[in-house]
Amino acid sequence: MLADTQILEKIDLLQAEIHAQRRELEALTEQNRLLTDILQGVDKLVPYLEEQRRRQEEWDELKRDLIPIGNQFIKLSIAELAEIGNEFELNDLLYLLKRLLRDIPLLLSLLDRLEAAAELLDELQRLVKPGFNQTVNLLDELERAGYFKFAKQSLNILHRIVTEFTEEDVKALGENIVTILTTVKNLTQPEMMALTNQAIAAIRNDTAGDGKTSYLALLKDLSDPRVKRGFAKLINLIKALSDSPQTSSQ
Repeated sequence: MLADTQILEKIDLLQAEIHAQRRELEALTEQNRLLTDILQGVDKLVPYLEEQRRRQEEWDELKRDLIPIGNQFIKLSIAELAEIGNEFELNDLLYLLKRLLRDIPLLLSLLDRLEAAAELLDELQRLVKPGFNQTVNLLDELERAGYFKFAKQSLNILHRIVTEFTEEDVKALGENIVTILTTVKNLTQPEMMALTNQAIAAIRNDTAGDGKTSYLALLKDLSDPRVKRGFAKLINLIKALSDSPQTSSQ
């Protein structure tokens, strides 16, 4: 019985030792897991730390570049403010800042209007550009057709008219413009144009100056009905001229 009891005690001790070893093993496993998690977290932190280090180096480099510029700016500002002297006061700057803060809604409204005006200008440009191009093309066609040269010569004619005629002449022209236009209208009637062409053709074909026309031929022509009609028209013309208003010189 004593031997059995000793064996059971040894077995209990072995089981207790096995449990203790198992707990230690579980503890070591948990520690390993925690260590693995820590190492993974460190691996994740390394790129972030590298990025922070790179940004810090860039910021330090920027500060090294900006410090001389800032010092130069401060020196220039001090020199400029020294020229201003007593004309500048801190209260004025504070008042300006207050005005800016108080007028922020007005500034925002002005910016909105400026944006609307810019959009309107863009829209007008899109609308006007085709018409502008058409106008340029039309002016180019007019230039090649000679309209501008004609207009230039017309201005020269107008200049001569202005320099040659006095104010009284222009006034008299205005008073008689209706009569002038009526005369031009009558002269441009078909029968008057035909009569004028006939007279010009007759003058061109006149052979009276060649010395071959005799008095007998002239008397013979007086019996021609066309000559009679011509004399009748000539007499009517003389009568009309005799009925015209008399000028002061007459």
